[in-house]
Amino acid sequence: MPRRRTSSSSSSTAPSAAPRNRTPQPVRVRRRSFGDFVKAFLAFVVLLVLVVGVPLALATQIGWPLPDGAPSLDWLQREITVQTFLHILTVVVWFAWAQFTACVLVEVKAALSGVGVPGRVPGAGPSQLLARQLVAALLLVGATAASLTPGLSQLGQSMEGNQKPSVAAAQQTPGIFAQQQEQAAGTASALAEQAGQAAARADGGSAAHGDTKYYRIQPPEGRHHDSLWEIADRHLGDGRRYKEIFELNKDRVQPDGSKLSEASLIRPGWIMEMPGDARGGELVEMPDEAPNVSEQVQQQISDYARTGDHAQGGGGSGAHGGGGDNAQVSLPEQRPAPAAPATPATPAPSTGQDHAATPAAADHSFGLPEALLAAPLLAAGLLGALGRRRRQALWQSALGSVGGRRGMEPPTPTGDAQDVQDALLVGADPEGVRLLDRALRGLAAALAAESRPLPVVYAAWMGGNGDLHLQLAQPAGKPPAPWQLGQDQTFWLLARADAERYEDVDTAAPYPGLVSLGTMDDSRLLLNLESVPGIVSLGGSEADRTAVFASVAAELATNGWSDRMTITLVGFGDDLTPLAPNRIRHLDGFEDLFETMSAETRQRRGALGAAGHDSVLTGRTGPAQHTRWAPHLVLLATQPSDEDALRLAELAADAGRLGIGYLVGTEGTDLPGAAWEMQITGEGKLLAPLLGLELEAQTLPAAQQRAVVELFTAADPEHGPGGSDGPGGASGTANTPPFLVDISEQGRPAVYARLVGSYEIIGLDAPDGERSALLHEALALLLLHREGVHPRVLSSALWPRGVTADVRDALLERLRAWLGTDPDGTPRLTTDATGRLTLAKSVVSDLDVLRSLYYEATQGRGVGSRQVRGRLLTDALVLVRGPLLADRPEGRYRWLTHEIIDAQLPLLVADTGLALSEFHLEKNRAEKAIEALNAALRTAPADERLWHELLRATHTTGDTDRLHALAADLVGRSGARGVPPRTEALLDELLPTWREGVAAAG
Repeated sequence: MPRRRTSSSSSSTAPSAAPRNRTPQPVRVRRRSFGDFVKAFLAFVVLLVLVVGVPLALATQIGWPLPDGAPSLDWLQREITVQTFLHILTVVVWFAWAQFTACVLVEVKAALSGVGVPGRVPGAGPSQLLARQLVAALLLVGATAASLTPGLSQLGQSMEGNQKPSVAAAQQTPGIFAQQQEQAAGTASALAEQAGQAAARADGGSAAHGDTKYYRIQPPEGRHHDSLWEIADRHLGDGRRYKEIFELNKDRVQPDGSKLSEASLIRPGWIMEMPGDARGGELVEMPDEAPNVSEQVQQQISDYARTGDHAQGGGGSGAHGGGGDNAQVSLPEQRPAPAAPATPATPAPSTGQDHAATPAAADHSFGLPEALLAAPLLAAGLLGALGRRRRQALWQSALGSVGGRRGMEPPTPTGDAQDVQDALLVGADPEGVRLLDRALRGLAAALAAESRPLPVVYAAWMGGNGDLHLQLAQPAGKPPAPWQLGQDQTFWLLARADAERYEDVDTAAPYPGLVSLGTMDDSRLLLNLESVPGIVSLGGSEADRTAVFASVAAELATNGWSDRMTITLVGFGDDLTPLAPNRIRHLDGFEDLFETMSAETRQRRGALGAAGHDSVLTGRTGPAQHTRWAPHLVLLATQPSDEDALRLAELAADAGRLGIGYLVGTEGTDLPGAAWEMQITGEGKLLAPLLGLELEAQTLPAAQQRAVVELFTAADPEHGPGGSDGPGGASGTANTPPFLVDISEQGRPAVYARLVGSYEIIGLDAPDGERSALLHEALALLLLHREGVHPRVLSSALWPRGVTADVRDALLERLRAWLGTDPDGTPRLTTDATGRLTLAKSVVSDLDVLRSLYYEATQGRGVGSRQVRGRLLTDALVLVRGPLLADRPEGRYRWLTHEIIDAQLPLLVADTGLALSEFHLEKNRAEKAIEALNAALRTAPADERLWHELLRATHTTGDTDRLHALAADLVGRSGARGVPPRTEALLDELLPTWREGVAAAG
């Protein structure tokens, strides 16, 4: 018994109208040989003899066999003679001639009109086949031969090998194509496809002896869903023949009004016309078996049979795509932009420039990677993940020691890594990521409140005006407010103004598999990989494919609109695991992949069945939404063998509803099981002709890929400098700050800025009031980056929505004039060899002084002198007046979200307070230690180490009531989460009755 397989989707996921994506095959223009002319001549002779010669011979040699008048009763009593038999035989021959002539006329009409599938003459199976072959041979050398069935020029040969149809060259949906293919080539290809369908049906019809066989899709049994592969396996003996069934039935109207547009998307109750050699008891053979089925099914089959010539009216995938079956992925209609818009916050796809630059600013790019500048969502994801990794490294290293430690400062990137970091800062669009995430989660919450399931989303388009368009696999009714219907029933639209009103909601990410592919017409396409009914294939050169794969993997691993995800990479030369160790895993080869995914596919099928869900989308709106049904996306960068490709196609047949997506690299254009086929060109174009897409591809080239990995690796305390694998890992000493200040009396700076607390500047005149805020913000950014700031990073920080080059350059000139020069004439704002803006050593901040004091106390002069250490630590703690830039205006300094200074400063203050507390406790000065710890807690109230030391210092005073009060304060601060375990253990040791005291105080 053949092994049962499941379809790729349940009925809820079938699109109502969508074309297949197959790479167009060029129509081969075959030169006519001498043999073709001979066959055409012989066919003409045979047709002339059969159509004209036979009736002439009958008329002249035998005459009209029927009597001239009505016969009498005596005619029945006459003797039967040889002449009587000749007359009867003549009548039969006349009828045979008339039937054959009708077949010839039908075939000639079909061939000349190009309708593809001719009408069937009743009871004329063999006669019509002979007529078709003769007409095809005759017209092979004529002008209409290109529209005939492929392979029929080989008169008398089997048509089995000629059933594979050519694919329509393109579907010309308005607004989709950047370049239209020539109409003549598209028409020829479309006619070739129609003729291929005609050949398959003619062959099936002859095999069925004049009857047509149909199959009715069965309802699911338990967890099993019917699929075309299984139907072909049961009734045709080979599951790979599912394409023949698909070709016979695609785009034909089903009883429920929908159409078959993807081989993997079928619904119970649909009717499938089968090839003529189909066998099996579940088939219905019409009209012979019509009495054996219910009247309803008989009527449905009869109605469906009338759509058999659906290709004749230009339907299907004709060159013009005039039908409505091109809604799989198409560009949404754009709303008019608001009046006087700001420069777009995302790069123009045609140039790849960042949003803070105009063409005139290209001279100042200094080699920043354009690929990342043109990928705002990818850059935002990478930048956010890098910031989290660096903060995690800081906290991990903070647990190592009270004194000097490694993680005070992350290593400063250099070379390509520095360029990539700058490109991330310039290109990132965190606001766009935030809006996308809130919009999707808000939609999921609204649908759940209405008890509606999540619709299957194939793609999302982010328009240049900020609108978000979701393209659904099929109509799903009216969307919940503030969403609106878009250009048709398969588009849901959310205006940017409405998206900005969304708040954070506690619901699972509904579409975590969305990933950017590129831009077209100022819109960015995000494809939902986990919803594709089958495999997405990507062709092109190995280097170009790898750049696309790396971009997809990096964005999936770090995007801000997903919760949990597994990304399996196969065939990647460089290890991308450092980007997201909890998400990414590498496998060595296809066998490992097949074994892993086979097990997971079975497990997911079982879990869905046990939960009573038809797809993972149903599960994401249920009680276990945050812990189950996370997507698993497989990126296979290398070309699988033919055998492996078939195994993968079978494995992916049910992937759509299971939340599993496959992106497979291929060197050719015909990958089994590929639902959508794309190709990346050497010019950076991502093409999918039958989807109507020509994108400016989003890529991550090899050099930038390595630099990104270097940034993440350097941020890892286990592998970066000073970590367990780097120098200084054993000792745990701190990194030297990037900028040390001369803290002696002779090192008094010319310009001193107070950043820790309220923002004050000493040593400069107050700037022009209108531009004061921008100048102060620019100086703060430069002070926090003593290694230098790229001009494009500065402009994107000050103007997140974009600015022209002349405005930026004018600001830099004002900043230079405001900062002035040192007494020796050296400008205080200069440009280094890499083109980055740097400040002179005479311009310092209190943060620079704080770092320098702590470093000197713990790693410099204070190591050998207790008195010096105490004085330096005390001076450092006096500098702390509050949080960083405490009085910054609302809406400005948004670039601080990309920085880790908000984590560095509390740790630095806490380390200073701990070191000073230790200094005082060495001399049993508990009150001084408590004073130092309380001063540090004002800036770092969440640092558990400070509370522990404060408990120990208070315990040394012997004041039990004071210790009880401190314990009660700790419990109150902990809130519903409770006291941390280590703090609770310390309280048990220092004050065993602390719970009683807290209860009494409560």
